Amino acid sequence: MKKPMIEFENFSFQYHVQSCPTLKHIQLTIYEGEKVLIVGPSGSGKSTLAHCINGLIPHVYRGETTGSFKIKGQNALTQSIFERSMVVGTVLQNPDDQFIGLTVGEDIAFKLENLNVNKKQMEQMVQQVAELVDVDTQLSASPHELSGGQKQRVTLAGVMVDDIDILLFDEPLASLDPATGVKTMALIEEIHQRTNKTIVMIEHRLEDVLSQKVDRIIVMNHGEIVGDLTPNQLLASPLLQEVMIREPLYISALKEAGCEIHESMNPQSLSTMDLTGCIDRLKDWFETTTAPIGREHSDVILSFNEVSFGYSPTHQVLNQVSFEIHRGEMVSLVGRNGAGKSTLSKLISGFYQPSSGHIWFKGEDLTQATIKERASKIGLVMQNPGQMISKTMVFDEVAFGLVARGVDQEEIKRRVYETLKICGLYPFRNWPISALSFGQKKRVSIAAILVLNPDILILDEPTAGQDLKHYTEIMEFLKTLNERGMTILMITHDMHLMLEYTTRALVMAEGRLIGDAPTYQVMSDPALIEAAHLKQTSLYELANATGVDPEAFIYKFITHEKGGR
Repeated sequence: MKKPMIEFENFSFQYHVQSCPTLKHIQLTIYEGEKVLIVGPSGSGKSTLAHCINGLIPHVYRGETTGSFKIKGQNALTQSIFERSMVVGTVLQNPDDQFIGLTVGEDIAFKLENLNVNKKQMEQMVQQVAELVDVDTQLSASPHELSGGQKQRVTLAGVMVDDIDILLFDEPLASLDPATGVKTMALIEEIHQRTNKTIVMIEHRLEDVLSQKVDRIIVMNHGEIVGDLTPNQLLASPLLQEVMIREPLYISALKEAGCEIHESMNPQSLSTMDLTGCIDRLKDWFETTTAPIGREHSDVILSFNEVSFGYSPTHQVLNQVSFEIHRGEMVSLVGRNGAGKSTLSKLISGFYQPSSGHIWFKGEDLTQATIKERASKIGLVMQNPGQMISKTMVFDEVAFGLVARGVDQEEIKRRVYETLKICGLYPFRNWPISALSFGQKKRVSIAAILVLNPDILILDEPTAGQDLKHYTEIMEFLKTLNERGMTILMITHDMHLMLEYTTRALVMAEGRLIGDAPTYQVMSDPALIEAAHLKQTSLYELANATGVDPEAFIYKFITHEKGGR
């Protein structure tokens, strides 16, 4: 019989700064060797539960606890954070926040140095764990020079190097491109199979996590556990919709066609799911559904003409990139980590200047325009909110740009409050930003740009770390802005977002533009998907299983879904 590793019994926790508990009467046992996924909307208590497991509660985040909480049978609340680190290893959603060493080898060895392990043994242990996560050829490289997937592997090696018992992953896919996300889940599964460690994951991207086996899914809402189910049980229940968690795309498509999802169908994986009773319904839906007609676009607002850029003559990041964006378009920019997407956005905003070529905005050459001049018409929301936030309080941060422009105080208050309400941040208007979650900080950075009403809005991963409720709120707001004429360019790893909200995709790979086509065509092109490190959508696989044209099926599903919203 497997022994319990993590035990919560009628456990509640209330932060000192809050008036009611964040965790309420938690009953949860996670056993040795289990792989468990924790899901829930923002504010459901997922992060607080994780902070209990890794020891940040009660040592960093203080508050009142009731009930019992044990790790490996010991009272967890009396353990020091050092003692906890010997049992639980945490992999954060942003690997850069976790790096210590100047090289990969030094970073992995950091914990061993603190444990006073002798040098020869340390080198052997670092080599072994580096081989396990496949970074043994990068031991002399700087961690910050690696790709997103490689950074995750280094972070994982750093917490595994002394053979801890429990691995805690806090949104491991948040900063990764789709293909790297799939590889990360495969790596976690490989480690699980080879080491039998207990694995706990917190992640919004449910479909990507379910690309590998998961024993249980814990669903949280309003600080309580509202579901403790197998993947098959959860996908066959209405719980995901009730708590606003995005279900896998193929499940949405099956429901759209009128199919009922049952546990006996094995819905956790499309590759093994029994679709016998659904094929005819899917074909009927495909043949009878009419997709809405897209709207025409007007004049060109932004264009790149053979733009190249390099940090040095020998390190070209962009190579002769050319494209046009029309006024009123909502376009997605996709590709693997390091393809040049963020560099492109910084060229538009003026942080970098092209090595060659020209950037045109409303027919004027932007090359000589300053950052300040561009900021009045081009809004950039960076991927990491920490790179943008400069004020202590939420209201002050969102108001900052308006204050700098000399806007009247009453008008500032009106526009800030209106934007905070749209972004779901109004209840936090008087909060310190440091008290917010990563996802909430992301929304603050978006609000600070949206309040300025720019002509074109560039967003780098606008929904990373967001639950479905806040994802929908932000994207529906952006859709409303777009329908009123605002041009929007979104850098994203979220294939669902790309299909659901944008009509066209620019596809980057190795600093070149390798695709410029409607989104449904991009996601129906296996060669392009592989070259750009994207992920084949489950709609494509479902269409093949149904025996209909994948491109037409994806187009009909996405446009029908848009028309039905």
